[in-house]
Amino acid sequence: MPLWVFVFVILTLSSSSHCFPHPPLALRMRRYTDAIFTNSYRKVLGQMSARKLLQDIMNRQQGERNQERGARARLGRQVDSVWAEQKQMALESILVALRQKHSRNQE
Repeated sequence: MPLWVFVFVILTLSSSSHCFPHPPLALRMRRYTDAIFTNSYRKVLGQMSARKLLQDIMNRQQGERNQERGARARLGRQVDSVWAEQKQMALESILVALRQKHSRNQE
């Protein structure tokens, strides 16, 4: 008989229910309640992880929105300052033209 057949027979006989009695009911109930607790605990941890991930994603999106708003505000301020400079230059050129016209009229 080959060695692997002998080992297989020994393992089969040793794992049968005739060799080892079932654990007592109290031990089986404790294991069962431990398994239920562990399973429930893992579910809660999974939900907490998913909630934290969702909050992180939402915070990132909110941060990106704030950055976009900030960029728009900066752009608006830049446009306003360019507009104010152009308006100032236009007013100065009008004032210079009026002074020149007034000087010519007095001569």
